[in-house]
Order: sequence, then C-alpha cells, then structure tokens
Amino acid sequence: MVTHLQLFLHSLFQPFKLAAYRILPIGKVIQYVFILITVLTIFSFIQFLTGVSETAVQIKGLQQYVKDIQWLLYPFALFLLFFTSTVLLFVRISIYAAAGTVFLKLLKRRGEYRHMWRTTSFAITWPTLLSILFSFFSVSSWVATSINCIITIFLLILASLKYPKTEKTRF
Repeated sequence: MVTHLQLFLHSLFQPFKLAAYRILPIGKVIQYVFILITVLTIFSFIQFLTGVSETAVQIKGLQQYVKDIQWLLYPFALFLLFFTSTVLLFVRISIYAAAGTVFLKLLKRRGEYRHMWRTTSFAITWPTLLSILFSFFSVSSWVATSINCIITIFLLILASLKYPKTEKTRF
C-alpha cells in the first residue's frame, strides 16, 4: 500500500501517476486531503499569531485586550481556520473535478466524477503549497488564483491523458 509521503511526492513530481490513484480507497484520499488542510491551517494560524502581535503593538490598549482574551481567541481562531480551510479546499477540489470530467469527455477517456475527484485531490497539492509561498511574497490574490488554476488544470489534463480510452461501440 502506498504511504502518504509517497502520495505527496508523486503528486509533486509525477503527474502521470495521479491517474493511477483514481482507484485508491476514498478513505486514503480523504486522509491525504486532511493532511493538506492541516498544513494549510498550521501555516495560517502562525500567520494569524504574528499578525495579531504586530497589530497589537501598534494600537494602544489592544495588546492588553488580546492578552486578556487569548485563551478564548486562539482556540476559536484555530478552529475557524481549520473549518474554513476544509470547506474551501473541498469546494475547490469538487469544482476542478467537474472540470476534469469535461476534459475526460473531450479527450474521449473513460472515467467518472468520483475518479476525477480523487485525481484532483492529488493535483491540488502544488497549488496549495504555492498559495502558502505566495503569501510570503505578497502576490496579489488574483495573480495567485490564476496561477493556481492554470497549474491545476494543466495537471488534470496530464492525468486525463493516462485514463483509459473509451471503447467505440459497433452497431
């Protein structure tokens, strides 16, 4: 059985293997997606912590207020970041999987939405990591979204080429 580390490395460096992972059990795929969500949440939480401390220093009185409620603020922020990251990543995977299903039809390949959803779960690795990197360089959200969209679609097309061809029916 393939490990999560192998799945991660293959999703980064071997895009043609993404099509083979369409037959993985859905539990393994969901685990992988939640690992990505956890990485994204931890990074976002660290940014939140540093952003709150920088803002608190600039505004008088806010620093004491944040100190007083940090026992409530930080766990709630962590939960909210995890929840929003989960929803956004699952919605993004679902939308790209629908687009990937269209690619399968255009390329005359066999596959279903559930297969493409699994493939997309691994194809979204690069864009997820790049979104973390883009936040360091203050790349505009429009440019970052466009680059991530192009990369994901490119990886889905590459993976779609490895799906089996549709059989021609004889009448």
